[in-house]
Amino acid sequence: MEPNALKAAISTGLLSFPVTDFDAAGNFEPKGYRRRLEWLAPYGASALFAAGGTGEFFSLAPDEYSAVIKTAVDTCKGKVPIIAGTGYGTRQAIAYAQEAERLGAAGLLVMPHYLIETDAEGVSRHVAAICKSVKIGVIVYNRGVCRLGPDHLARLAEQCPNLIGFKDGIGDLELMVAVRRKMGDRFSYLGGLPTAEFFAAPYKAMGVPVYSSAVFNFIPKTAMDFYRAIAADDTATWTRILDDFFMPYSAIRNRRPGYAVSIIKAGAKLVGYDAGPVRTPLVDCSEEEHKMLKVLIDKMGPQ
Repeated sequence: MEPNALKAAISTGLLSFPVTDFDAAGNFEPKGYRRRLEWLAPYGASALFAAGGTGEFFSLAPDEYSAVIKTAVDTCKGKVPIIAGTGYGTRQAIAYAQEAERLGAAGLLVMPHYLIETDAEGVSRHVAAICKSVKIGVIVYNRGVCRLGPDHLARLAEQCPNLIGFKDGIGDLELMVAVRRKMGDRFSYLGGLPTAEFFAAPYKAMGVPVYSSAVFNFIPKTAMDFYRAIAADDTATWTRILDDFFMPYSAIRNRRPGYAVSIIKAGAKLVGYDAGPVRTPLVDCSEEEHKMLKVLIDKMGPQ
């Protein structure tokens, strides 16, 4: 997909990160992953991120990464664009980026680099090197140790025509407004905070109407209903879903660091799309927490 076509595709609608399927031994399970994507694709997401944060990118070996991206691209061809995660150090990120491009991914999401802290100039050089290594569209994810402001993004935009998106996972509203005002329509802007639904209304008000929904993995109809209510300024609907589902859901998610991924796999299991366990260092939700989550899912009705 040509970068500007990807930019247009992700400038409206809902995005999501499918979980990655593992078997009982913790190995990638392509059959389950394919089944998951076939289930989710028709619900109307504008794009799906394969091997993203919710997809446990950080836990995948290089050969598994290739298998995940290939399965996603082959399964969703002609249905929904696949954006592949990439990250770690610059050389490894380039290797992943080029592999994703070879396998037919529509674009890339540059995940925060691994461990080491650096300043915005170092991050800019890292992102520029990734962009210049491929022809497909690239989205940079401001989160954790990756923090870019409007001036560095403006320079990157000049250097890298295929840098087409900016995803915010920091939640600094002043920074987000500054980026949006500086860059105008040069980028597609995505909300990427954990459980992004909490921030969907204020982000829409500042000109960032698109976000990625993790709960799309197990309540896709509800996730789309919430997105459409936000888009239509249907306050009664989105506040009802917020109160009935997202508020109690977040109380479970916040019980343990890393549950932002674990609770998604718990939800997938409860609705009949078991993706297997999370990989360490993450920890699976308890049986009690599964029961608590099931009550909330049942309240949302058939999906």
